[in-house]
Amino acid sequence: MKAPPGATPGLYLKLVLMAACWGGQFVAGRIVAPLLPPFTAGALRIAVAIGILLVLVRVLEGGLPRLDARGLAAMAALGFTGVFVWNACFFPALERVPAGRGALIMALNPIGTALGMGLIFRERLTRGRWLGIALALAGAAVVISRGDLPSLFTGALGSGELLLFGTVLGWVSYTLIGRGVLGRVSPLATTTWAALFGGAMLAVAAVLERPWAAVAALPVQGWLSISYIGIFGTVVAFVFFSEGVRRIGPSRTAIFINFVPVFGVTFAALFLGEPILASMVVGGLMVIGGVLLTTRPARAAV
Repeated sequence: MKAPPGATPGLYLKLVLMAACWGGQFVAGRIVAPLLPPFTAGALRIAVAIGILLVLVRVLEGGLPRLDARGLAAMAALGFTGVFVWNACFFPALERVPAGRGALIMALNPIGTALGMGLIFRERLTRGRWLGIALALAGAAVVISRGDLPSLFTGALGSGELLLFGTVLGWVSYTLIGRGVLGRVSPLATTTWAALFGGAMLAVAAVLERPWAAVAALPVQGWLSISYIGIFGTVVAFVFFSEGVRRIGPSRTAIFINFVPVFGVTFAALFLGEPILASMVVGGLMVIGGVLLTTRPARAAV
């Protein structure tokens, strides 16, 4: 199979590191979630990221580019979907769902991306891709139910899992919107604009939570976790992801999200002592296999 024009070993390494950063943020998020209200946790995370992004975009690109009304609207949409909605769902979800299971459920991101590309951009969905979608969804059901599928109808699908589906929806929307933006604006500038808009939305919501006592009492471990998510889960991972979307396209970039649950489950076991259940292994392999089928480029006609 011929590699896409923008594909290089360096880019692929960045996308693997992106997945490691996102896998690690499930552990950090699990630590922070019980300590802070969700909008406050999201606002602090984005505040860390914005400070770094503004310096980087100034040093590397001479500052943020000026945008017309349409460009600003697109960046606001990116901020709402990939920053505000994602954080609003992510932190409360990890109060209810272990980090490893959360990472496996969110591995459905590429499935949603492929469906969105087919519905909105008319990217072809072959029978093999539909089979992959079915396999990935079945794998997610195994993970959520801990291998007891009938329990999905008797309470296994709780609020935490539903919130994780909200993060999937937010990220898929961010990815699809970004497809139309990244041809005109650099990945770093796009990430910075999205963080500014999304951060402003989170800050307004955070004030309504009256988080002052919780922030003052946040332990060192909480601040380190917030810093990790802000630096690695936002700055590093978002920029690498945006570069991938621009150079090899959303569907191919989404393939690397397969590594996120692997890193997430591994880090959760190592740092939080979470058990790796048989249902997580079986369901996770089903999800990853389904995603690989779904995001595999269609063969060109001869």
